[in-house]
Amino acid sequence: MKRPQTAHATRLLVDCGVVMAPLFIGTALVEGQRRRDYSARRHPVSALALGDAGWIQRVNFFAGGTLTCLFAAGVRRARVPSAPVVGPWLLGAAGLGLISAGIFATDPVNGYPTGVPDRMEHRTRTGVVHELSAVPVMIGIPALAVVAGVHAARRSEHRWAGHSLATALVSLVAFVASGAGFGGGEPFARRAGLLQRIGIVTAFGWISYFALRVRSLCATGPRALASDRQSR
Repeated sequence: MKRPQTAHATRLLVDCGVVMAPLFIGTALVEGQRRRDYSARRHPVSALALGDAGWIQRVNFFAGGTLTCLFAAGVRRARVPSAPVVGPWLLGAAGLGLISAGIFATDPVNGYPTGVPDRMEHRTRTGVVHELSAVPVMIGIPALAVVAGVHAARRSEHRWAGHSLATALVSLVAFVASGAGFGGGEPFARRAGLLQRIGIVTAFGWISYFALRVRSLCATGPRALASDRQSR
């Protein structure tokens, strides 16, 4: 049986997963609206880290990544049987990817900031590292959703399974299509930013819902966890 202090600390870590998505998405939304010549339809969220006010989005990356890593630690501490074993590892990788994206800024994309060409002739090392940092986020989270969906289906949790598998499909397709658009591929270039945001809202929203599921079991205590183990 967990000590009250330990259980409370675990719930606080899990709560980090609940607040991560609204904090990250809300900050990016506000910043996108207030930036001159920035189009959420065409430009990536990462482009908000460029320019004089770019520090705000960099802090947003750091905060989102840190919260995701803390949530990963909470999932590992909670030891909820209904959570996939790989969950903490994939969440931790995604969190580190977000932190890295805040350290290494993207190259200018689709003509933003103002004055740069739509397509840069040479990619910087920093920009390449930024793109690599996105891999555990844009691939890792859909992968986790697939694992969670299959795991839930085996436990006859059909609604959660359907939600997870749909999240994996929608977010992965949106991320791939937006990546093609940022690379100049048609017909995605003009709406690449919108596609990326669909992927982010879908994937990060799933993380928050996953965190709420874990939290509900933590809040109800040992009896709920024992019942969850017996249903395996």
